[in-house]
Amino acid sequence: MDNGDGPKKWGFQGNAELNASSISVRGVLNRVYANLDKDDKRPTIPLGRADPTEFPSYQTTRLAPDAVAKAAFSYNFNCYAPTGGVAEARRAVAKHLSKDFPYQLSPDDVYITVGCTQAIEVVVSVLARPNANILLPKPSYPHYEARTSCSNLEARHFDLIPERGWEVDLDSVEALADENTVAMVIINPSNPCGNVFMSQHLKKIAETASKLGIFVISDEVYSHLAFGSNPFVPMGVFGSIVPVLTLGSISKRWLVPGWRLGWIVTCDPNGIFQQSGFVESVKDYLNITPSPPTNMQVPNLSLLR
Repeated sequence: MDNGDGPKKWGFQGNAELNASSISVRGVLNRVYANLDKDDKRPTIPLGRADPTEFPSYQTTRLAPDAVAKAAFSYNFNCYAPTGGVAEARRAVAKHLSKDFPYQLSPDDVYITVGCTQAIEVVVSVLARPNANILLPKPSYPHYEARTSCSNLEARHFDLIPERGWEVDLDSVEALADENTVAMVIINPSNPCGNVFMSQHLKKIAETASKLGIFVISDEVYSHLAFGSNPFVPMGVFGSIVPVLTLGSISKRWLVPGWRLGWIVTCDPNGIFQQSGFVESVKDYLNITPSPPTNMQVPNLSLLR
């Protein structure tokens, strides 16, 4: 628009920093699809997204959609969900994870989120403060890098050692950490490497993090989808050594990624998350961000039983 004195200048513009930081699998795929020849009628085979439901041979149990329909027709779940999730859903997650732990989780340890993607957003946002940094594995799931950049939380990268089954290079973790380091992230089973950490190595990670005074964020979206000789062991088993924040969802194991149900779980029998004020900050953040649909929480998390 020209007002006679040249083009009008507006006080807003795109966020170049956000554009540069938000590299994601979805974003790259969208660019690829946008550049396909629209006149080429050959079908495309999606190889870049972890969504098995695009193939008809992979479907969830019939119990899941039946439970959703039953919940909808009950008219009992048309209300706003409470902060942290519906009590029954939180109880289901706590009971499910406690099966593998040497201690019992409480429903109060569980916070239901819009998939694991929102769980990452919540945790990174709560940790972000001036000069703080977080330790991420290299290679890693790119959403952690994008989210830390958007939150102005410095990311430092420790190595995974391919010759040792992609174990964490604990020496590099110690070299990177300083007084401003808040946490380290592990992904187990690994995305993108596919390895499963052995119990002995997880214990060493816990001991290293405890020594540094940081907690462990354990992304376990692919929990129990383990192939090979290493059985899956949840990081929360070592919650008595170091506070562990477990992130998970029903997306992969139960083949419902579009239903967007995940969780944050504080695996911390010593109560350090409570004492530090971290739990209160998580609740405060959840008060200002969307909750998963109420009518999806209870029926779908019943899958965990």
